[in-house]
Amino acid sequence: MGLNKSEVEKHNSRTSCWVIIQGKVYDLTEFLDFHPGGASSILRYGGKDATEEYELIHPPATIDTLPKEKHLGEYDVSEDSQDAANAPSSPPKETNGLPPLTTLQNLGDFRSTAQKFLSQKAWIYYSSAADSLQSDAINRKDWTKIHFRPRTLRRVDKISTKTRIMAHDSALPVFIAPAALAKLGHEDGELCLGRGAVKWNIPYCCSTYSSVPHVEIAKCMATETNERGALLFQLYVPIDKFGAKKLIKEARRLRCKALVVTIDSAVIGKREEDDRLKAQLDYDAGIEPADPATTAVGSNPPVLRGAHSSTLEWEDLKWIRETWDNAGPLVLKGVQSVEDAMLAAEAGVDAIYLSNHGGRQLDYAPSSIKTLLEIRKFCPSILSKLDVYLDGGVTRGSDVVKALCLGAKAVGLGRTFMYSLSGYGTAGVDRAIRILDDEIQTTMRLLGVTALDQLSPAYINTSILLNELSQDVDLPVPQPSSKL
Repeated sequence: MGLNKSEVEKHNSRTSCWVIIQGKVYDLTEFLDFHPGGASSILRYGGKDATEEYELIHPPATIDTLPKEKHLGEYDVSEDSQDAANAPSSPPKETNGLPPLTTLQNLGDFRSTAQKFLSQKAWIYYSSAADSLQSDAINRKDWTKIHFRPRTLRRVDKISTKTRIMAHDSALPVFIAPAALAKLGHEDGELCLGRGAVKWNIPYCCSTYSSVPHVEIAKCMATETNERGALLFQLYVPIDKFGAKKLIKEARRLRCKALVVTIDSAVIGKREEDDRLKAQLDYDAGIEPADPATTAVGSNPPVLRGAHSSTLEWEDLKWIRETWDNAGPLVLKGVQSVEDAMLAAEAGVDAIYLSNHGGRQLDYAPSSIKTLLEIRKFCPSILSKLDVYLDGGVTRGSDVVKALCLGAKAVGLGRTFMYSLSGYGTAGVDRAIRILDDEIQTTMRLLGVTALDQLSPAYINTSILLNELSQDVDLPVPQPSSKL
């Protein structure tokens, strides 16, 4: 006989929080303040069944990592006529009414369609940005400040879009950027992204917080087609070093071609739409707002919004590199200044990834295309020392071409692919890549180039954006304390 409903329901507070997941009862009391989504996201389900919410967000085996003494036993459903523990997850919304994929003609169409299809929670998670949303807006606006300078009367019937991205020979100068919780948009989640990457032979950088187990993504990509596509691994460095090393070793075991270390997330940005929804859900569930002063574990209070390591520094790259054991390129994601780009080059990383996290971290942070222009103006030698990738605000294949003209190796898209899989699954991802391919090829031909290595600053006019660059850069930059 398992634990019955009457017993489980008693444990619904900070002092004792039990939840039911997939027909089993777990004690999550000591884990509350360490959950990346905040304690309230668990407390809402204190004494209740959390299976549906859990399966939308977590890989199946996540709960198994709890200490065995926190596995309290089977749930007895005899008092509960509605066996929610075994009920399948429902899709975000009714899929009827989605427009035919062929009628979606640009990446923006996916956004507007996803907004109508997704649940409120999913839409807010995918679309939210920090504070006043200025970085999010700047990301898109800055691409419009770069204009083309086409050349004509050149033969452009045959062109090549091939390039090398993080140790992979890619068919296009684009990759699927890391974004979490794809199951919020489609039941197959990240598998849709892996399948699309394989079909088009481009890299997919999976998130630490993928809602499908990393091993399942790797298996999917390996069985689809041999030697097409590539799996990269994005690492949020956890608070504890052991956890970080465990994730890096997992990436090695799965033969990920590159390790992409996120460095702009010492704390989580203030995403007000996310916070507002959580606050409403907490209020509806009768959960009192947490007081950090009373929830501190041990003698040191937790770092506000500190879901990841807030002590990560340049010298930590040494043990990260050693644990990765040169299994592929080591890439730093979240570089937002020429100074840090120079430090990265001095530290000996293989590549840098310019990003402001889709405007979700520091509001009023520079767009990645502006940071790339800053690098080209103040320290162009970096572009010959290491590969430079970027993401943020990309809405057209022509944006990709602009970045390549300034020296970027390739461009990542994150939100776009979350929107494209929402409701449509793998077919939506395929359609989004097809649109990018069309727009990149068309832009190249109209510019008068037939290969990516022909692109250069001569094909663009950056005078508007150049006038907005800061002149107060801190050069020369001191060397980092530990070189790899």
